[in-house]
Amino acid sequence: MRKNLVLVGGGHAHMMTLENIDTFVEKGFKVTVIGPSFHHYYSGMGPGMLGGTYTPKDIRFETKMVVQKQGGVFVKDKVVRIDPGKKEIYTQTGHTFPYDVLSFNAGSYVPMPETFENSDTVFSVKPIEKLMEAADKLKALFAMKKGVVSIVGGGPSSAEVAGNVWQLARKMNQHLPEIHIFAGKKFMSRFPDKVRLRVIASLKKRGVLIHETGYVKDVKSHEICLDSGDTFSTDFIFMAMGVKPSTIFEASGLPVGPDKGLLVNQYLQSVSYPDIFGGGDCICFKDQPLDKVGVYAVRQNPVLLHNLMAALEGGTLEVFDPGPDYLLIFNIGGGQGVLKKNSLVFGGKMAFMVKDYIDRKFMKKFQAIEKQI
Repeated sequence: MRKNLVLVGGGHAHMMTLENIDTFVEKGFKVTVIGPSFHHYYSGMGPGMLGGTYTPKDIRFETKMVVQKQGGVFVKDKVVRIDPGKKEIYTQTGHTFPYDVLSFNAGSYVPMPETFENSDTVFSVKPIEKLMEAADKLKALFAMKKGVVSIVGGGPSSAEVAGNVWQLARKMNQHLPEIHIFAGKKFMSRFPDKVRLRVIASLKKRGVLIHETGYVKDVKSHEICLDSGDTFSTDFIFMAMGVKPSTIFEASGLPVGPDKGLLVNQYLQSVSYPDIFGGGDCICFKDQPLDKVGVYAVRQNPVLLHNLMAALEGGTLEVFDPGPDYLLIFNIGGGQGVLKKNSLVFGGKMAFMVKDYIDRKFMKKFQAIEKQI
């Protein structure tokens, strides 16, 4: 009976494995990919899509097509739990899938109160598909009146969303909104002043209001309430309070890190179950904490590809090296960016142009797979 390789999620860390599904199939392995959507959207270009720099098609991969054309099986579903003893996967629709080797690239999510799951005025910044829906709602708002758009959260996602909401409104050339960021006590607190002050200056120049007077206590469909007792009326809300790894691992009783991500060793392998691997935002790398940035998922690609094949064939596993400090660029809308690499920091149009070039190149590389197969 042939062995089953199951990939949960078609994200950045699985790109090279997806590209080589035909190799696994030719060697006699069955490959199943389970994901919540027929496409995978590149999160690094999500804010740019919100602002209208990119179309949805520009920033997505045709996951289902790539899998099926190489002889794999694609299942549109959401994994909710696994049983590592029985080596079985359980999905939201009630289906069960067996596996011999399993790899997770299940991503992360922004915690949202259940009351807002189907809201027309409150949106999370993840998954990226939500930004497409949000853009349509904002266009309708900007066409109707001078609205108030609020972003809850003090990290870079808030900065990128605020700047690209401003860009979207400018492109429509109708009613410009009032944009607020509710950043807690300090906006972009984990970044050096050379970065955060450039971001703040750029946003404030465009009229974005940044609140650093206290944390948000409660969110209602048209109101933001701070722990200070202050309240702010709003027409539209983005929730951007930081991401958390998928809940699959804790629900399955697997070893997890402090952030509840799948705890993996130097081989990107579960510390307790050698047939389970993972990459991207959903893992906690035991050897050192890794920021939730796409560059690590991209660096994990070749290691996961090698180790999944090795696990199926009984070969030697390869060690993952996180590598040196990474290039960080924020797209803060209006063709503006802020770039950081080691001690080098600069902002403006050139920073955005560098990001745009890198992102488009990344997309072209993996979208080319769709044409090759």
